[in-house]
Order: sequence, then structure tokens, then C-alpha cells
Amino acid sequence: MNAEDHQVAAPEDEDHSLTTEAAKKIGVDTVEALVRHQLASSLGGKRGMLEAAIPGVVFSAVWLPTKELQIALIASLAVAGLALVVRLVQRSSTQYVFNAIFGIGIGWVFVRLAESSGGSESDQALAFFLPGILLSLGYTIVFGASCLAGWPVLGFMLGAATEDPIGWHKNPQVVKLCSRLTWVMLIPGAIGVLGQGPVWLLGHYDRIDPDVAVVTILVLRTGLGWALRIGSWALMIWLLARNATPIEAEAEAESA
Repeated sequence: MNAEDHQVAAPEDEDHSLTTEAAKKIGVDTVEALVRHQLASSLGGKRGMLEAAIPGVVFSAVWLPTKELQIALIASLAVAGLALVVRLVQRSSTQYVFNAIFGIGIGWVFVRLAESSGGSESDQALAFFLPGILLSLGYTIVFGASCLAGWPVLGFMLGAATEDPIGWHKNPQVVKLCSRLTWVMLIPGAIGVLGQGPVWLLGHYDRIDPDVAVVTILVLRTGLGWALRIGSWALMIWLLARNATPIEAEAEAESA
């Protein structure tokens, strides 16, 4: 019986050592620190978030005074291209720049679709913002559903760091922490969709002037959007600063 017990326990012990070893490689000793590391890695920190946001701001800043759609698109792409060159020279991760370039590319596709359907330049500019709204809606649904299902998205980010995709789910404290953080992460996107979505629809169906809709979405995205992101990050930092959960304690709790 003892031999069988050891055979059953071996995979779990291996998982625990793998989790602890991965945490030591990263240089952290608590679950909260590990989550902070993964958040910074996934979002690219301040620089990554700026690289993702600035091209859209440049598009709006150029299009609003000139009403030259092609110039605005080229300007936003040029800014993203410049950021890519800097990343390549520094030999740092280009993931976040390519995310921005991909977003511009998708926006360009929607602009072309609006043009092919006979939309004015204002309608085309409005179409540029639709992919971002749809993406935020998708994130909100996925993040919320993951929490309701008891498998929060942040948990999988934690699992990726420890090379143990689902081991984190065995610890109720870790699941609870990741659920709270996932809810906090989805708040800015959810509020953005609730604010920008109706404005986009009103502009698209000519209930309000498309130019007014574009300006309103820009204000909501850059002004309110960044304020919400900063507030979300502050709340997440506060949550991660409370009641540190040691990695070793997590392993012991799972093996008990």
C-alpha cells in the first residue's frame, strides 16, 4: 500500500517542485509576486501599453483636423513602425508593437468595408474604431465567463509562469485571488463597451453626426479609458499587496 501511495503522490510532488522551481527562476516567493510578474509580462508594462494605445491616438489627432483618412492611417502605421524599429535595435520583445500593427490592419479592413458600402469619410473613420469596441466586448465576455465558471483567466496566466497550466486551481485561495483580479481587469473594457458601443451605433445609423461620434469615442477611449485603467491597476496593486501567499505554502496545501 505504501508503494502505491508513493506512486499516486509522485506526479503531484513533481508538479509542486516544478512550480517552486519556476518561481525561483523568476525570482519571486509569493503567489501575488508571481501574478504581478505575469501581468507585467503579458501587458508589456507602461511601454507596452503605450505602444498599443498611441497609434490610435495619432490616427484621431491627424484625422480630426484634416479629415484626410489615408494620411491618418499612414501616420498611425508610421508611429507603430518607428516603435518596431526601436524594439529591433534594442533587441527587445516586438510582441506589443505587432499587436498595435495588427490592430491598425484590422481597422484598415473595416475602413475599406465602410468605403465599399458607400460610407462617407466620416463613416469610414468611425468604422476604424469598431474592431477595438468588439475586441473589448469579447474580452469582457470571456473574462466574466471564466470567473463565473470558476476558472479565471488570471489563473491560466499564473499557470503559464509556473509551467503548470491547471495546478493553481487546486488551491482555493489562489482561485479566489485570480477571480478578483480578473473581475478588476475586465472593468475598464466593460465600461468602455457600455460607453463607446451606443455612441458608435448612434453615429453609424446617423442618429448623431459621425464626426461627433468619433470625437466622443476618442474622448471616452483616451480620457475615461486611461483613467479607468489607472484605477484598475491601482486596485489590483492593492489586492496584490495584501495577505501574501507563499509559493511553498501553496504546494504544501495541495499535497495535504
